[in-house]
Amino acid sequence: MSVNQQAHTGPPYGQPQPGYQGYQQPAYGGQSLPGVPRSQYGAYNGPMPEYQQPVPPQGYFPSLGFPSKGSPVSLNSDSSSLAPNFIGSLRAPPTSGAPPPASGASHPSGHLAYSQFEHGDVQNGIPASAAPMQRPPASQPFLPGSGSTPVSQPSAFQQYGPPPASVQQLSNHMAGMTIGTATASAPPPAGLGYGPPTSVPPVSGSFSPPGSGLYTPYSATQGPPPTSVPQGLPVAQPPFPGQTVSTQRLPTQVPGFAPPPPSTGVGPSSYPPTTGAPRPPAMPGPPLPGQTLAGPPSSQPNHVTSPPPPAALAGLHPGPPMSGLHGPPPPTHPPQPGYQMQQNGSFGQVRGPQPNYGGAYPGTPNYGSPPGPPPPPKRLDPDSIPSPIQVIEDDRSNRGSEPFVTGARGQVPPLVTTNFLVKDQGNASPRYIRCTSYNIPCTSDMAKQSQVPLAAVIKPLATLPPEETLPYLVDHGESGPVRCNRCKAYMCPFMQFIEGGRRFQCCFCSCVTEVPPHYFQHLDHTGKRVDFYDRPELSLGSYEFLATVDYCKNNKFPSPPAFIFMIDVSYNAVKSGLVRLICEELKSLLDYLPREGNMEESAIRVGFVTYNKVLHFYNVKSSLAQPQMMVVSDVADMFVPLLDGFLVNVNESRTVITSLLDQIPEMFADTRETETVFAPVIQAGLEALKAAECAGKLFIFHTSLPIAEAPGKLKNRDDRKLINTDKEKTLFQPQTSFYNNLAKDCVAQGCCVDLFLFPNQYLDVATLGVVPYQTGGSIYKYAYFQLETDQDRFLNDLRRDVQKEVGFDAVMRVRTSTGIRATDFFGAFYMSNTTDVEMAGLDCDKTITVEFKHDDKLSEDSGALLQCALLYTSCAGQRRLRIHNLSLNCCTQLADLYRNCETDTLINYLAKYAYRGVLSSPVKTVRDALINQCAQILACYRKNCASPSSAGQLILPECMKLLPVYLNCVLKSDVLQPGPEVTTDDRAYIRQLVTSMDVAETNVFFYPRLLPLTKADVDSDSLPAAIRNSEERLSKGDIYLLENGLNIFVWVGVSVQQGLIQNLFGVSSFGQISNTLSALPVLENPFSKKVRSIVDMLQGQRSRYMKLIIVKQEDKLEMLFKHFLVEDKSLSGGASYVDFLCHMHKEIRQLLS
Repeated sequence: MSVNQQAHTGPPYGQPQPGYQGYQQPAYGGQSLPGVPRSQYGAYNGPMPEYQQPVPPQGYFPSLGFPSKGSPVSLNSDSSSLAPNFIGSLRAPPTSGAPPPASGASHPSGHLAYSQFEHGDVQNGIPASAAPMQRPPASQPFLPGSGSTPVSQPSAFQQYGPPPASVQQLSNHMAGMTIGTATASAPPPAGLGYGPPTSVPPVSGSFSPPGSGLYTPYSATQGPPPTSVPQGLPVAQPPFPGQTVSTQRLPTQVPGFAPPPPSTGVGPSSYPPTTGAPRPPAMPGPPLPGQTLAGPPSSQPNHVTSPPPPAALAGLHPGPPMSGLHGPPPPTHPPQPGYQMQQNGSFGQVRGPQPNYGGAYPGTPNYGSPPGPPPPPKRLDPDSIPSPIQVIEDDRSNRGSEPFVTGARGQVPPLVTTNFLVKDQGNASPRYIRCTSYNIPCTSDMAKQSQVPLAAVIKPLATLPPEETLPYLVDHGESGPVRCNRCKAYMCPFMQFIEGGRRFQCCFCSCVTEVPPHYFQHLDHTGKRVDFYDRPELSLGSYEFLATVDYCKNNKFPSPPAFIFMIDVSYNAVKSGLVRLICEELKSLLDYLPREGNMEESAIRVGFVTYNKVLHFYNVKSSLAQPQMMVVSDVADMFVPLLDGFLVNVNESRTVITSLLDQIPEMFADTRETETVFAPVIQAGLEALKAAECAGKLFIFHTSLPIAEAPGKLKNRDDRKLINTDKEKTLFQPQTSFYNNLAKDCVAQGCCVDLFLFPNQYLDVATLGVVPYQTGGSIYKYAYFQLETDQDRFLNDLRRDVQKEVGFDAVMRVRTSTGIRATDFFGAFYMSNTTDVEMAGLDCDKTITVEFKHDDKLSEDSGALLQCALLYTSCAGQRRLRIHNLSLNCCTQLADLYRNCETDTLINYLAKYAYRGVLSSPVKTVRDALINQCAQILACYRKNCASPSSAGQLILPECMKLLPVYLNCVLKSDVLQPGPEVTTDDRAYIRQLVTSMDVAETNVFFYPRLLPLTKADVDSDSLPAAIRNSEERLSKGDIYLLENGLNIFVWVGVSVQQGLIQNLFGVSSFGQISNTLSALPVLENPFSKKVRSIVDMLQGQRSRYMKLIIVKQEDKLEMLFKHFLVEDKSLSGGASYVDFLCHMHKEIRQLLS
């Protein structure tokens, strides 16, 4: 943490809101798949087996995450009771002269410390790292079960006994520690953290930090998180009736505490109070023994700084409270250098990570013994801050069992992590459209004030689960779909029929249009047409129209599309076995080309090209006995040397195609050509589609930077020295504008490009990816491709890519009702004007994110409407219109906006916005802007919607309580904060990938799913309950699986029982496990079958085949694995979740003051 940042005041959390309704995604991550029992993620029950959990305070139920009704969390602490959203318990600084505690760094009770937790041997407890974005459900967050349970505030002073000698002893210590009593005799679990822990208040009340002298007790009347409460409870609630507020002032002088001498360079620096005191100078000096500075280096932008050391140090005399805030009095003589006064509720000093700390401070066995040292306050407890797992679990249990019926306006759907069924009754399914908020401000002023972006993430061709009905196809004959005369909106359920059904009033622009005679129908007594339920366009949110010839290019119906396979046959591709692998696979894959529902065979025609420095076209006409090759060596002026026989029907030309695929690997087996071209390959495919007058897709398999003399030739410009400079943005921009122009030509023809890359070194993904990106295509990257380890992943990706549903020559327009309009678009597409999103191809995995702005006032009565219309050519060559409609509520009260937000969608939008920002701004600017916008969103809530409470409280809206953890994950991602091992190509690849991800994909990408495999029930179909993403949660006696949509890691602890290792890997000891396995061995025992079925289930839920990586604890690959434990501090300088939460609180306080 940078040493000179401001002190955080301890925030209270906003009250839990009603459970967020998330959407189900077809078998999303933790959801139960069809046939799988629902609660796959059980509640998180604390640390891993073998480590006993500290006894929870009375009334604290780990599965709930908040003290539950009727079970008061009483703090029998000397100083006070907990506010409903109290954020944390504390630990105090060492007694003077005592060596700093290795991990239970203590803090005077007046300070909440927030710190990152280091990982010791015993890893249990909650991680403090940033979690990737997950949609915060209205109630608790993602990792199931790990509740955001407020650890009740420990007594103001807690004594620690001697350090435990062993893990076992540690567990015993923990078991004996009761969190709510005045003297807890146990050290924090090892690995829990350094720095005084402060437990965060439950997300819903507000918390007065210790030291503020004011605690609102969490009384018996305060209930469990209102996951079942109606959607709109305000999040921060005043003390409940019957709750007393005890205002006790903490002792300001702690006998026996002296500030550490300045030269010790205590890791934590202090934040000056937010009241305007100047920042203290950074503290020089080496870290304490065994202690590294907690937090990012001070040069690191926007990271949490360590909170200041306690102001209540020996020698400070009581004085008047500062600027009206309760808090330790200002010192009467200057504080030690580097220590600033602490304001009310600030998180106390943070101690740097203590790497192998195994308990209380070594060497201080008598720490806390009678005479004077106060018991150390506990540090911010990760268990008491909002947990993604808990929110996900709560949403699953609250909303997974009932179907989501789309009839009502502005309903917030279940989270993407919840498995639910959708019944379309007039609004589009959340599988097609998700919004950042379902209740939007009536005025632009209100929208600006809140800073909540109004956006929709649209996935027009999303795949539905088998039990849901696909959109109906409506054919209105030659007259085509009925539309508004003025704005051209399509007939939908919100149009109002008038004059007995002879006219209709447009719900978007209010224009009145005559009903065509063939479409006329009488109205019933309620004003509805009597054929309302017979017509999908009058009763459903999503449907399709058959387009007439007026909707086709050049006023003629399109031909069926074509697929052209273009294979790099340079030395690298041949030598690695790639060429032979592709040719073998295509022989069988061509039988699975996409086709319309009931067609016997696919209408798609295929063609083949190979290339290195020149291009080879193949004539595979069915009448030939052998394929013919034609070489085009003039790559500067590309043309297609044959028309007839290049694009053919697979079944008619099967023998010639098979013969060609057998011959290609042999023809180039002895090649010595290492150079390749790239742009001419795309030009050749484009020319072939033009000549055939059809749309289509190019599948290009490419291995190296195209340095051969040709249009689009590139040079190696990889330069890591540009990272963190103003020129860093050039790494994400294409080298030349040539590819942008080529992309434009491809879109005009409906030529979509899917690119499979197999690099052994830099090949400039930022430039090569331009055409796939702007044509709506996909990029797949297999660095250092090796046949034995990567072929499964590549072949699975290729099969899915060839077979998936795709629309060609697509144009999408989003219409809105008066008052708002679509102003900005994110995704893989091309735009030639401000309204139409054009895609040469659009598949079932691609999303387009649309941002809306006000251009007038909205009314609460009429709400707001969106209509997304997609015109495309189906794989059989049929021109269609797919329509999705959605109605939203409008509000004049900010509380209604905050009660109906969807954090997962918000994070999806913010990530895409930031990832586009890096093209034009320095990465630091982008990161700061993200933090600032989120701080403004939360500060506006705090100022306008939360009930009045001390500034020391962090109050979060219930449905945004996961915003900080997910935002931190975005900030720590490779694009915005790369570690030394992340290549420039990786960053460009991830940037493009995320830009067209849907909400479920960004959710698991930024906050991966971590499952304890050893807890899996081999007799059930369900998944084991997920746990939070932190090293503290791992036990070395267990095996875990972590997935993020691109990779699956299987982490094996050093102490796993031999029997489990034998059952899963087929070897007898930990040392014999090979970390080069790309798949788990198929063994006939229940554990092996269960784990393999979990892996298969997860693979089936993702759009890409995830690479399986086996990680042994303490192995070199473990660094890569730890990169995904997003609640912990990252090696690249990213803050832990706890630290970032404190940082956000500081930012919010600055905005409010």
